[in-house]
Amino acid sequence: MNFKHTPLAFALLAAFTQMAYAAEPQVLEEMVVSGSRSATKLSETPVAIGVVKEEVLKRDKPKTMGEVINRVAGVYWNDLGNEQHSMSIRQPISTNAVYQYLEDGIPIRPLGVFNHNSLNEMNLAGTESVEVVKGAASSLYGSNAVGGAVNFMTARPSATPYASISARYEDVSGYKRIDTIASNTWGDLGLRFSQYSSRRTADNWQQYSKGDKDSVSLRGDYALSDSAILRATLVHTDLDVAMTGGLNETDYQNTPGKSINSFTYRKDKTTRANLAWEAETVKNGLTTVTLFSRKNDHGQIPSYTLVGCSAKAKLCQGTENNSHVDSLGLDAKHQQEFDWLASRLIAGVYLDKSDNPYYSNNLSVVRDPVTGMNLSYSNANASNPKGVRNYQADINNTAFFTQWEFSPLPKTRVVVGARADAISYDYTNNLSPAGSVNYGAANESRSFSHVSPKLGATYALGKDSSVYSNLSQGFTPPEVSQLYGKTGIPDLNPATYNNYELGLRMAFLDGALKLDTAVYRLDGRDTIVSYTIAQGNSENRNAGSTRSQGLELGLNYDAGLFDARLATTLASHKYEKYQVSGSIDYSGKQMPQAPSDITSAELGYKPVTGARIALELVHQGEYWMNNANTVRYAGHTLLNLRGSYLLAKGWEVWLQARNLADTRYADSASSSYSGTGAYVPDTQNSYTPGAPRSVMLGVTYAYGGK
Repeated sequence: MNFKHTPLAFALLAAFTQMAYAAEPQVLEEMVVSGSRSATKLSETPVAIGVVKEEVLKRDKPKTMGEVINRVAGVYWNDLGNEQHSMSIRQPISTNAVYQYLEDGIPIRPLGVFNHNSLNEMNLAGTESVEVVKGAASSLYGSNAVGGAVNFMTARPSATPYASISARYEDVSGYKRIDTIASNTWGDLGLRFSQYSSRRTADNWQQYSKGDKDSVSLRGDYALSDSAILRATLVHTDLDVAMTGGLNETDYQNTPGKSINSFTYRKDKTTRANLAWEAETVKNGLTTVTLFSRKNDHGQIPSYTLVGCSAKAKLCQGTENNSHVDSLGLDAKHQQEFDWLASRLIAGVYLDKSDNPYYSNNLSVVRDPVTGMNLSYSNANASNPKGVRNYQADINNTAFFTQWEFSPLPKTRVVVGARADAISYDYTNNLSPAGSVNYGAANESRSFSHVSPKLGATYALGKDSSVYSNLSQGFTPPEVSQLYGKTGIPDLNPATYNNYELGLRMAFLDGALKLDTAVYRLDGRDTIVSYTIAQGNSENRNAGSTRSQGLELGLNYDAGLFDARLATTLASHKYEKYQVSGSIDYSGKQMPQAPSDITSAELGYKPVTGARIALELVHQGEYWMNNANTVRYAGHTLLNLRGSYLLAKGWEVWLQARNLADTRYADSASSSYSGTGAYVPDTQNSYTPGAPRSVMLGVTYAYGGK
């Protein structure tokens, strides 16, 4: 075989598949890599997985990562402004550490320091495709892969010279962005450069919402021989954005563009480097070894830590913090194909060593009680320049994983797998613990271990349909902040989640219409919750159990002149057990920010060659805003419009209009009302307002082949 100009894993798979499966051609022959960490037919992958392909990203030119992954049924990326976000995949919309975000199969963050904003570290211009594994996937990807895993594939170098430049501008936000790409292959060496820079002005529909982002990706592929390849990637992102914060009930209803903050911010600088060697080391065997490093620096004055800002207060409190991560790691795996039962064995090891220095200080905030604006801040602990928290956590994660795939009966594929994770935290407090001023916990070392199993099977009903079942487990260990946020260290265990699902994939009309649907249940136990012992005194405990269940439905249709897609989910997310104090028990309640249904649909029309216009509907159902299930957000429905026209000689012009009906809606709505005592909406409710109607214009020039 000659793999010099072909992705090696796909070339090997094609050859092995021809030997092992000499059956009739399949309509459902789409390939995915995230379901088994190796190129596999989607029809033989016993897990719910959604794919956003390269041609869709290139055609639709998404503004945010949410516009990419929200096309997948059961997935909702929640916009918190300036690429900050929360997530919902088989879980309520939350900031919890229940997702694994990956780039070419490697986690972009180490365990223990999960950040719900991690996807702002991705470079859309350097992304070729996105795969979303829905449900527990810890048997392959380890901790935090509970609700799902999102895997971004970096764009490969082009076989021939290619270059493009794209510019866009949006009216109401003053958002400007430039994307540039350059790529080529010279003999055995292929290189690709992908970059984008965006700017959002301070003077737009929303006060204090300025944002800058610069992101660069470099990828090089070098064919060492006919059976070995070397891949290197480097991604750097610099994000500097204002953090507008939420609005109370009155401001949301009357002045949704208002911000009460003038200095809160988020500044992220992230760099990731991967070097992967892939080769056919033995007959029908593919070995991949990846060395990786991360360097992340995250500084912020978070708007959500500003507390005590009552209507008459002239002073309130806040925090300023910085979290840094330095990582070195190794991911090695081997895939071996066997003639016996057409089986395949995948096994490997994962090593990740990360250092996590952290610093925070308390702030004194000056507030105007008339306008409600937070005007300025100063150090509330000037006598202690080292801050109120100053520590380093050395994090080690060692894992072994294996997966065996085989066909015991015709048309049947069975997958059995497991991953064993060992996790340790070595915590050093650079301050002297003192409970009254929260100087943190005493020095200690702590370790966790967990084995995550998986069992799945697919059955081909015919050349154009298959069914699958999947039993899998996810787990998430306590975060560093959950263990060492106070003087006392809670005795916490990893939370575990059992996932059960049944799915059906079918193609109709000679493959023009494709159906992908699944029903699932995700049961969580030992969920870590904040338990209130007494007023002003709380601690983290393994005190919760949850149940999420639902139906996911995806439809895709493309018949040339018309194309359409539908992604919808109906879901219920409930606390089976959640007692937060001796007097307050939310067991049996629906979890907050858990929409009853989420739908994304689009109808596209191509009136002439090179032109396309599409109308998109985005619907979010109603949900409870608080744990007591007494305050409700009514949900919303938005209409968006896309249009593009490919001109001669590589030029393309395009338009995107969002929120055509100028609907007032909230990207996030929450309430702290406990269900007892007085309900005061302006004090207890918080909304992140969605953007009004906007129009974006863009132009792209591309040279050469892709």
